[in-house]
Amino acid sequence: MKIAAFEVRPDEKASFARWAREYHAEIAEYSEVPSLANTDLVYGCEGVTILGQGKIDRELLIEYKKLGVKCISTRTIGSDHIDLNAAKELGFHVCNANYAPDGVADFTIMMILMCLRQYKQAFWRGYVNDFSLAGLQGRNLCAMTVGVMGTGRIGQQVIRDLRGFGCRILAYDVYQNAEVAEMAEYVDLDTLYRESDIITLHMPLLPTTHHVINHESIAKMKKGVILVNCARGGLTDTEALIDGIESMQIGALGMDTAEGEEGIIHCDRRSDIIANRNWFYLHQFRNVIMTQHMAFYTEQAVDSMVQCGIEGIVKMTEEGAYPTMLA
Repeated sequence: MKIAAFEVRPDEKASFARWAREYHAEIAEYSEVPSLANTDLVYGCEGVTILGQGKIDRELLIEYKKLGVKCISTRTIGSDHIDLNAAKELGFHVCNANYAPDGVADFTIMMILMCLRQYKQAFWRGYVNDFSLAGLQGRNLCAMTVGVMGTGRIGQQVIRDLRGFGCRILAYDVYQNAEVAEMAEYVDLDTLYRESDIITLHMPLLPTTHHVINHESIAKMKKGVILVNCARGGLTDTEALIDGIESMQIGALGMDTAEGEEGIIHCDRRSDIIANRNWFYLHQFRNVIMTQHMAFYTEQAVDSMVQCGIEGIVKMTEEGAYPTMLA
């Protein structure tokens, strides 16, 4: 079986070699983002595995189908970069990746603590030998109420980790989980907004969750609320975040992902002119921490993502199903 792997990073290559041997697959590796301009690269391949920098839309899927591609796997948990309705209509099998939630949960806790303890300002000052304390006073996490929006595998792990800090934990999800209910108090969104000192997002990006954090929802939150997003950038409205920071309704932001990050994250763009004013304007505030969508990025997670990318295509082709099949 031949598989075209796009957006392959150097840190994935050893895993690709390992799992290709395991599943007896021939992997054609490309660093390029999949697009109409490089569809010729999938010729002769039964499957295509991707990350999330490009859009797998109907037009691209039609071209892939003409070239004999049957399966698409994304080496990510999120799948909002794939037109799943078009894939289903065209007869593609599609699956996403799965990896332990610990890495993203750890990163989320780190973001919360950095926001609480004024990390960004302290870090900057240290570089210029300013060791003053003015403006750096933090707050204890044990005295906070933390609202967790989304209680899937990652949200659950964040809640487990938070319990060790002794804080009050509120939770929201369309589908409530009995195990989570023993660790946190499920509430409606308005209650979570009103009572949380810290809100962390762990929802998938769907039409119903797009811009769930917006001007209206931010207005319902406590003055000085801390928002953390290690999920999907499209969950938050950047204009609303900027207004919230400028008005001091938002006390701090910890963002591993932001809308409009495609083409910026995971690339060295130091010598480029980047046309995304809101992204960089938000980035410059003293109480906004933004990282390059790296909460997932551990050795274990990368290996698991590559395994899922290959295994998913093999299983869907040979057996017609895979545990994380989406279409």
